[in-house]
Order: sequence, then structure tokens, then C-alpha cells
Amino acid sequence: MRVLTSAFAAVLLAVVNQVGAQVWPAKPIRVIVNFPPGGAADHIARLVGPPLGEALAQPVVVENRAGANGNIGTEAVVRSAPDGYTLLMSAGSPIVINPHVYAKLPFDPLKDLEPVAPAARIAVFLVVRTGLPVQTMAELIAYARANPGRLNYGSPGSGSSPHVAAEMLKRATGIDIVHVPYKGGGPALTDLLAGQLDLWFDPGVGLPHVKAGKLRLLAVGSPRRSPFFPDTPTVAEAGVAGFDADTWFGFYAPAGTPGEITARLNREINRILQTPAAKERLAAIGAEAVPLSQREFAALLRADSERFGAVIRAAGIKAD
Repeated sequence: MRVLTSAFAAVLLAVVNQVGAQVWPAKPIRVIVNFPPGGAADHIARLVGPPLGEALAQPVVVENRAGANGNIGTEAVVRSAPDGYTLLMSAGSPIVINPHVYAKLPFDPLKDLEPVAPAARIAVFLVVRTGLPVQTMAELIAYARANPGRLNYGSPGSGSSPHVAAEMLKRATGIDIVHVPYKGGGPALTDLLAGQLDLWFDPGVGLPHVKAGKLRLLAVGSPRRSPFFPDTPTVAEAGVAGFDADTWFGFYAPAGTPGEITARLNREINRILQTPAAKERLAAIGAEAVPLSQREFAALLRADSERFGAVIRAAGIKAD
């Protein structure tokens, strides 16, 4: 009898999921951004939200839940019902870096979240305040070596991809620069513009200020040059061989969300991000949309987790 009861429950759950997927969406969809307003994740969520709402004929509401380097917003989605009405818009670091820098997390993002669609491949750009007396990366390294411990760099938080990128640079060059963690990219950018910080690996939000001459771009932290700044060398070209700090922003759902729902979201988000308007707005923050299937996106995340995990272990990076 117990076996029959369990089998019946399983069949009933499958039927409920199928019916739910057929009528979805029947109410507004919430997208939780796990970083504060003003950063790249917030920018992308608000770019995708309105056209996604039009496609689904339901409002898409963006909600910022910042803190703990993205863990607070991530956990809120992990604990949400897997019904397609709560999604996560996240930078790559909470998914592929945080499990390596936090001693204990109450969830596993690669198991407890369903990758829905990549939002953009984000390069990090080595940017300095204009008052710093350096024009190239070689000059920056020389200046830092001549002034150990006197330069500081910001990041959206301990263990974030810009933090890991700077630690990669420190280990490769032997320079001594001081980390100043923030609760998001927006606050860090504000202090860089105000001269409170000397430099950072910008995830794209500061590029309009580079174009306006308010910040100076020295190098790109990708394996290849950015199509948006083709004359700017990569960090590798500037002397740090093999440097690669690219990360992926993406949309996620709680594990167990019906496949019909996540497949529809994947199609719609990929379509939206390939429109000319979306490409133009992504280019403003140095981001490129690359449409991928859910399976391809999941495989990419696993590979990134292994790549960053190796760097983090070697550098001994831990979250504050």
C-alpha cells in the first residue's frame, strides 16, 4: 500500500507540474537581483524585464536583495517555490566563486538552481582614476612596486570576480595593493570616480565614464581584446601570460522548476538579448550576449567553477 501511495503521489505531482506549466504564467514574475542597484546585474535585469513581460503577457518585477556577495538574494531564490514565478539574475561570482570562498553555504548553487539562460559574457576592465600617474599597465605595475601597499583597489565584495581578477594580477606580478570590498559594483564605482579608490577590475559599469574621460582604461582581463575597445591590450598582451577573468551573468530558477517553463524562458531571454536595442545597451557596459541552450549554459558554469576554484585555492582567497 505504501508503494502504491508513493507512486500515486509521484504521478499526481507530475500532473500538477504539467498543468501548472500549461497555464504559466498566470501572475507577475519576480526577478531577484542579488546585488544593489547600479551594477551590471541590475542593469541587465532591468534591460530584460520589460520585453520579457511583454512576451509573457505578465509584469516582470525586478527586486534587489543585496548582501553577502550575492548569497542573500541567491538563497531567497533557492528557497522559493519552483513554479516559474521567482527567478534570479546573478553575476557569475555567487554561482561559481562563492562556493570556493565561503567555508559553509546553506545551499549549493550548481545543484539548487536551474540555469535558465546566460544574460551576457562580461569581461573585466582594468581601470584607474585619472589622477593616478600611469598611462599603461606596465607603468601601473612599476608604480605599485615602487609604492608597496599604498595603492588600493575596489571590488563588489570579497570573493567577487573583480576581486579574484585583482588577486590573480597580484600573484602574477608580485605587486602589493590593498583590497577594499564593497556591497556591489555601484558603490565601488562611486568611490573610484571620487578618487577614494585608485583602481579596480571594472565589470563594465564604469565604461561610460571611461568614454567620458573620467576614468582611464589600461587593459582588458579577457583572453582576447574587447570588440568595444579594440585598441586596448589584454592583460596577457601587457605581460601577464594566460590571464583570463571573464565571467557570465545569467538567469536562474529554483531547482525543480518545470522544464517547459525554463525552456520557454530560455527561448525568450535569448531572443530579447539578440535584439539591436539590447545589444546596444549591453555594449555600453562592455558585455556581449551569447545565446546558449540550458545544457550548454550549465556545462559552461561547471567549467568556470573548476577554473576559478583552482585560482582561489592557490591564492588562499576567503570571504570576509
